[in-house]
Amino acid sequence: MFSDSVELTVSSGKGGAGCVAFRREKFVLQGGPNGGDGGRGGDVYFKVDNNTHTLAHFQGNKNLKAQNGQQGSGSNMAGKSGQKLVITVPPGTQVVDVETGEVVLDLLEDGQEVLFLKGGRGGLGNVHFKSSTNQKPMYAQPGEPATTRVVRLDLKLIADVGLVGFPNVGKSTLISTVSNARPEVANYEFTTLTPKLGQINIGEFDSYIMADIPGIIGGASEGKGLGLKFLRHIERTKTLLFMIDLASYLELDYQYNTLKAELEAFSPLLAERNFAIALTRADAMSPEEAVEKTNTFLKMLGLDPVAKSRFGFSEAYPVFEQEHFEKEFYDVAKPAFVAPISSAINLNIKPLTYALYHMVVTERA
Repeated sequence: MFSDSVELTVSSGKGGAGCVAFRREKFVLQGGPNGGDGGRGGDVYFKVDNNTHTLAHFQGNKNLKAQNGQQGSGSNMAGKSGQKLVITVPPGTQVVDVETGEVVLDLLEDGQEVLFLKGGRGGLGNVHFKSSTNQKPMYAQPGEPATTRVVRLDLKLIADVGLVGFPNVGKSTLISTVSNARPEVANYEFTTLTPKLGQINIGEFDSYIMADIPGIIGGASEGKGLGLKFLRHIERTKTLLFMIDLASYLELDYQYNTLKAELEAFSPLLAERNFAIALTRADAMSPEEAVEKTNTFLKMLGLDPVAKSRFGFSEAYPVFEQEHFEKEFYDVAKPAFVAPISSAINLNIKPLTYALYHMVVTERA
């Protein structure tokens, strides 16, 4: 079960109390105080683990507490410190304070371990309170109390490329074609109910991560459909691929403008990401009709097709590519490229992966 948000009550350990004790041994007259200190309460840590992909393991246990420190004892023996609590989360998890709404931690790197709550200090035993005027102290400190915070864990998947489109435009088909992801693919809307990640390998040593989220419809930023719930999963992506259905009854410009408007309503920063456009399901119509629709769409965007593609896009269809993707020349107001594709007949799929990789590498640099 996929879970990307959960509310937890997290507590550190309470410090152990100090001990009131006195030395009592044969042949030792009036032995002085020797009460030991209490043990320190356990700390709470968050740790990032690449092998964890969801927050579902917290659903049955929403109260997490580190171990308390043990009480001190006689003969100056300190109590045992409480065991620390390590909360394992997937990369991309944010820890949000429920009361203030503040993002306390943003956990990204595999193996990253961050202290969240410190355990209470143990109380001092009565040995610390002896003096010339108080040779029989009957007092020891209690341990410090535990610290408790109510937090919400929000998972925002980490990917290089995020797929954005209406339901049933071929996002899941594309990611299953180019990567190792195996999302459900069916001919009805909202087949994808949870985000999916896929790794696209370029050559032997290079790769990037693609994220597929449920389809976005008009009003998604206001809670319609599934878009609002999962749009946060592409907030971290630096590159967006708009997938617009050539064979849909919806006009291409309507699909494009709606997607742009919903992204901007959800997050103005997300709307400013570098982006490209794939015109999907080119196989569902005649090549002549696909060419005509593509040319009309490019004209609407004020773009001219290139004479020859740098990435090997098919010359049978009009394609737009910006001359330079490098940041000092790249116009982020325009798509990096626009190309018709078809996952079913493998049209322009390989060039698409190379063009996206070029955008990802430029963004990383």
